[in-house]
Amino acid sequence: MRRYRGPCALALVCLLCASCAAPGGTAGEESPAESAARPSGPPPGPFDYQLGGAYPPAADAVTVVRDATEHPEPGLYSVCYVNGFQTQPQDASFWLEEHPDLVLRGADGEPVADPDWPDEYLLDTSTAERRGRIADLVADTVGTCAERGFDAVEFDNLDSFTRGAVTAVDNLALAADLVAAAHALGLAAAQKNTAELAARARREAGFDFAVAEECVAFDECAAYTSVYGDAVLVVEYPDTLGTGLARVCDDPDTPPSTVLRDRGLLVPGRDGHLRESC
Repeated sequence: MRRYRGPCALALVCLLCASCAAPGGTAGEESPAESAARPSGPPPGPFDYQLGGAYPPAADAVTVVRDATEHPEPGLYSVCYVNGFQTQPQDASFWLEEHPDLVLRGADGEPVADPDWPDEYLLDTSTAERRGRIADLVADTVGTCAERGFDAVEFDNLDSFTRGAVTAVDNLALAADLVAAAHALGLAAAQKNTAELAARARREAGFDFAVAEECVAFDECAAYTSVYGDAVLVVEYPDTLGTGLARVCDDPDTPPSTVLRDRGLLVPGRDGHLRESC
């Protein structure tokens, strides 16, 4: 789920991406051999974002995203959600009791929690040794995704460096390890949010596509499509979108795989459930 923040400033995007271009090319470019070696990302078209619980997707859906605790939808391109840079609420005791040094600590020695999701703790990506151990542990979940038949995995909270004393450089280094683990199992890997790092995430970590929450609302979609083309799954929410989805879908700059979901990602039948797609 999106970590709530304001839209990224265009100046910041330009500053971060200015040094990302490959020699003789533009930011995010890769050789034909590199492109051919990547696992395929999701096909453009309607999709569903089902992190609040699995349910039969709409007839028009070609892709579905579900939590790692769920199973993929047969016949559809299926993406597995994995919290790559923070702890899941149900796993907090595992990290705190069995791997306490992998949880980021504040000056007071207490675990650093996500201010918007206080039941999630930031993982400490500050050293290669810790990143390696984190990657090994997260890779177990990625392995479960592969065993269940998912086609890809999205790694959430790449932007944890905005909430604690870890850096974008360290998070990108962990991302590279996580993407490598996914690729080794034949899974494509998605960058989740963090528009200002899109070019670097593609080039340095090797992500294959992106999952972007509220990029229409915050005018960030071009930061992803300039790097990933149509391989961007966009999730919008009515409280920040500020307009009807039809108007958004008519805009040629809107990625073709855009969905409007209720903020709680509720299953059908629950009061407030919403799912509309371009």
